[in-house]
Parts: sequence; structure tokens; C-alpha cells
Amino acid sequence: MSLYPLIAIIVLVIFFLSTALRVLNEYQRGVIFRLGRVIAAKGPGLIILIPIVDKMVKVSLRLIAMDVDPQDVITRDNVSVKVNAVIYFRVIEPIKAIVEVENYSYAMSQLAQTTLRSVCGQAELDDLLSEREKINNELQEILDTHTDPWGIKVATVELKHIDLPQEMQRAMARQAEAERERRAKVINAEGEYQAATRLADASRIIEDHPTALQLRYLQTVTEMSAENNTTTIFPIPIDLLGPFTKLFQKVKNTPGPGEPETSA
Repeated sequence: MSLYPLIAIIVLVIFFLSTALRVLNEYQRGVIFRLGRVIAAKGPGLIILIPIVDKMVKVSLRLIAMDVDPQDVITRDNVSVKVNAVIYFRVIEPIKAIVEVENYSYAMSQLAQTTLRSVCGQAELDDLLSEREKINNELQEILDTHTDPWGIKVATVELKHIDLPQEMQRAMARQAEAERERRAKVINAEGEYQAATRLADASRIIEDHPTALQLRYLQTVTEMSAENNTTTIFPIPIDLLGPFTKLFQKVKNTPGPGEPETSA
């Protein structure tokens, strides 16, 4: 037997194995085209193809994170901003992802850019900054609706950066500073009001109970005496001098020996 036919057979077997056998990972699926027609989506594991007749296109089922390029957006209140986002999606139906759209990654990117401009253009700047969760949900619903015929599921859409013009940033900084000053003044006025209310209550209590004033006086003296190297001057309350004043007046009005008694 000649050696050349054996070599030819070996080459044919190697060619058949290299073109007929495919191994797909757990996260991959293979869309099989037989003479141009889709027959199935196979995988994972070992896939056997008919050489020349079958053609396989691999599709990844893993979650894909796509960065949307910054888009120039004019908000409803006529403020020009730049907004970019990130989209998380995955292929659910491999056959639709290959047959229904030519390049689902490129189509997703273009659809995300136009949807981002449309949704952000319908919102005001304050809503764009403070209600990101609402805008994220709206973007996710719109994209998921449009990509459902492609066999793609949009899991999450997140706004990443909102770049404001320098003039708008300075205006917002001044607004925030004015708001903080307003809150500080309100808090200060509230504190003054509460202090005045407490003083008014204290004055009414002292008016009803005069002894409380003496107790407060003694407490103040105690606090002053606790300080080191402090000279304390004790003022004498006028109430303590009252009995001595009356006694002095009585002695003054009493006539001496041989003096007529003066009438008051």
C-alpha cells in the first residue's frame, strides 16, 4: 500500500475534526446555520458540525457593561449639559440576537445614546441632579422595550456623570451658600426665641416665688467661689437691712430725758 493515500486519509480526518468539532464554554451558545438557515442554538460543551454545510456563530450570555459616550443635552429649562451613562445588559435569546439585528452591541450603543438625549432633554436640571433613580428607571424601561425583539434584556441603566458649565456651577455654589446662610439665621432666631421664652418663664416663677431669687443668688455665689484666685464681693441684699433701718428710725424718734416727745 502506498504511503500517499494514507497521508491523504489522515489529512482528511484532521480537517474533518478541526472543522466539525467545537467546544463552547458554559456562558456561550452557538447559533447553527445549515445552508443559510438557522436550525438551533447549541451549547455548552462539545458541538459537532457538518463541514462546509454548517456554520456556527458564538454568542456570549454573560452580563455586558457598555459605556455610553457623553452626550450634549439641553434640558427643559434650557441648560446645556453633558451626560454619560453605563448600561448593563445580557443576551437572553441567542437566535434573535443574531438574526434580528446585524450587530447588537453597536445597535444597543446607538439606541442608548439617542434615548439618553431624549429622556434627559425632557427633564429639568434640578430633576436631573436630584432624581437620578427615576431617570435611570425610565431609561431602563425604554431600552428594554426596544431591545426585547432582539432577544436582549437590559438589566440596569445608571447615569455616571453630569458635567455642568462653569457659570452654572458658580451659580449653584452661590445658591447653596445662600441657603446655608438662611438656615443659620433661622436656627439662630429660633434659639433666641427659645431663650427669651425660657427667661420669661423664669421671671414669672421668680415673681410668684421670691425665695427662688435668693436661692439663685446663693448658687451664683457658690459657683464664683469655686474659681481659683478669684476675689468675690458679696453684696448685701436690701431686704436684710430692713429690720436695722426700722430699728434706727425708732431710736431716732424716741425723746431723750427732759425732751418733749415728738409726734410722728
